[in-house]
Amino acid sequence: MHPSVVLLSGGVDSAVTLAYAQQQGAECYALSIDYGQRHRAELAAAARISRERGAQHRVVRLDLRAFGGSALTSDAIDVPNASAALHGGVPITYVPARNTIFLSLALAWAEVLKAPYIYIGANAVDYSGYPDCRPEYLAAFQSMADLATKVALDGARIVIEAPLLHLSKARIIELGLGLGLDFAATVSCYQPDALGRACGTCDACAIRRRGFEEAGVADPTRYQPGLV
Repeated sequence: MHPSVVLLSGGVDSAVTLAYAQQQGAECYALSIDYGQRHRAELAAAARISRERGAQHRVVRLDLRAFGGSALTSDAIDVPNASAALHGGVPITYVPARNTIFLSLALAWAEVLKAPYIYIGANAVDYSGYPDCRPEYLAAFQSMADLATKVALDGARIVIEAPLLHLSKARIIELGLGLGLDFAATVSCYQPDALGRACGTCDACAIRRRGFEEAGVADPTRYQPGLV
């Protein structure tokens, strides 16, 4: 087995990525970031998934609320419903530089662990239009990692793996089911309640629900009362 760092938010994509990495023979070190997001439900989900999958789990805390600029890091900005999120280019749920920050932290841990791989659940098909989920962004980060690390100077490499990059949400769900993943343990919603139940109206909920529908699989998501 080879050590690998897996960015684990607690949602569908990152959970499937963790399961996929394990299938590839990785000893997984799951990294979650407490960045001041609206809720703790996804962090609780990440911890639960790590336990269920037997992965080592670490949470790094930093405060992106100090900058704001996103509905996920500022209480002054409302989370839009799914239809509103589709208009106007990059939605207000985009957190400035989030994946750059997360991948940089993963790169630091990977170098300490002597891990040759970092796994990220970035997706460029069924996603919200975030610029840091594009293939060209990940290629650029890989180029930076090849220049910025001691391990690279020593002739080795830390490879950024994004196995879900070109898959639809339905295909991702099918892959996860084949890997024995319990999707009921995951949280995708941008604004769940205190019990972790999904709002059913945000962009993340809409994409998740459509994925289960297109995969022909019953949606195990727990929704807030009055939602189906």
